[in-house]
Amino acid sequence: MKNVYVVIPSYNEGETLRRTVESLLPCGYEIVVVDDGSREDPRDMLADLPIHYLRHPINLGQGAALQTGMDYAKAQGAEAVIHFDADGQHDKNDIPQFLTTLEAGADVVIGSRFLRESDLAQVPKGKRLVLRCARVVNGIFTGMWLTDAHNGFRALGRKALEAIDLTENRMAHATEIMSQIRAAKLTVKEVPVTIRYTDYSQAKGQKWTNSLNILIDLILNKIM
Repeated sequence: MKNVYVVIPSYNEGETLRRTVESLLPCGYEIVVVDDGSREDPRDMLADLPIHYLRHPINLGQGAALQTGMDYAKAQGAEAVIHFDADGQHDKNDIPQFLTTLEAGADVVIGSRFLRESDLAQVPKGKRLVLRCARVVNGIFTGMWLTDAHNGFRALGRKALEAIDLTENRMAHATEIMSQIRAAKLTVKEVPVTIRYTDYSQAKGQKWTNSLNILIDLILNKIM
């Protein structure tokens, strides 16, 4: 597949962001870093790398950063966009299976930590509980009962890029995107992925209290 753009939302990632970008460069994809108002602008640190760099002047949230990246990729004629975390959790070697699944007819491909026992074993036990609860919340609000609905490792084909317009700036975008996928009647497939959990990525990850905040946001948006 040609014109593949990897969108990396970033907020205060520092050197981890550079290592993530450097790991992707040999793959030959177009790389779009969207800095979401980090305290220290990483532009100079990335200046020697052949990437597309976008920056929000203030922190808006991951949903907003992803939408900024997708809008840019669409304008550049992207055939596919990969959502890829800046904190080193995602494995670049999983990307080809996302693209193959898009080429086979899927509009959206979602990574899942629950399709292989070996991948599930890498997920901390507390995180598994949160993810299973998130699956139920996602299913109730969107009608889409995926095995790992809040996995941020995704691929979107051109049809999906045209249909999706995220308005939930922060973490509730993970449920919003599923609602929009269903409304647009897009074809969704899941593929197994291994997520690398480090002390750094877990420290930056979502806490269960944030999950409660997401639920409140979703309920308010439903009734307003």
